[in-house]
Amino acid sequence: MRIFLAGATGALGSRLVPLLTGAGHQVTGTTRTPAKADALRAAGVEPVIADGLDRDAIVAAVVAARPDAIVHQLTALAGLSSLRDFDGAFALTNRLRTEGTDHLLEGARAAGVRRVIAQSFAGWPYARTGGPVKTEDDPLDPDPVPSMSKTFAAIRQLEQAVTEAGGIALRYGGFYGAGTGIARGGEQVDMIRKRRFPIVGDGGGVWSFVHIDDAAAATLAAVERGTPGAIYNVVDDDPAPVRDWLPALAAATGAKPPRRLPRWLAKLAAGEGVATMMTECRGASNAKARRELGWQPAHPSWRDGFNEALSA
Repeated sequence: MRIFLAGATGALGSRLVPLLTGAGHQVTGTTRTPAKADALRAAGVEPVIADGLDRDAIVAAVVAARPDAIVHQLTALAGLSSLRDFDGAFALTNRLRTEGTDHLLEGARAAGVRRVIAQSFAGWPYARTGGPVKTEDDPLDPDPVPSMSKTFAAIRQLEQAVTEAGGIALRYGGFYGAGTGIARGGEQVDMIRKRRFPIVGDGGGVWSFVHIDDAAAATLAAVERGTPGAIYNVVDDDPAPVRDWLPALAAATGAKPPRRLPRWLAKLAAGEGVATMMTECRGASNAKARRELGWQPAHPSWRDGFNEALSA
């Protein structure tokens, strides 16, 4: 197929490129940075220098590429060191999830493309009631934390727009591995080493992770055989509470065990969104992606994956 990859030089896009080209697909990929165009070309990608928020440029690029499928991996997640102002930290990503998605879908309509695969998130949007692990059929949070409400709305808007157009939304877990915050030199690893990433309250928030290469493999599977209009959780097999995975990650980095902080103090210091994620969020099941996409993670658990990512 001809694939239009929006965000081809991001953490996930850069891992997806060799999978797409290796599977025989012809890839046109966007980057905002002219200096990265040569690297894309060397990887077998036709580069397009365009900002995802530039409607005219994106629509024109999609039409010119004449793709069979569009893969939307536009985010601005690098360098997030503080989430005290949660919606502020994600403001640009939220625009890419709303305005950027609209531009890509407009381009898809103009080019006659129905297969659109878009990046969503499974980490905290599920309802904070019921069991600890959620499926795609479970409801999203009906009453999100106010400081996270704009980010939540952007995720919901992206999923609705894409699936109503017959596309596919992939709810990825927390990324780890090359180019992410959990890798050598990553922002989260740096915070853990400085003991600035504490366990809040009982540490009962359940998180789901996925190795960046497993996320890329699932995306390729969705491009080739995902069901139109579907949503898939793309996570590993081992959702776990913060009190389990955070000490293990600290040990993998060679850091001291994380500090513990009462929830009320964490709320004051880091914001209500962080306190909620650390104590209340729910994990996600990958059963549907395994069943319908024929995908299974090569890194089934963060328990081994963290050590591998940090030694790479």
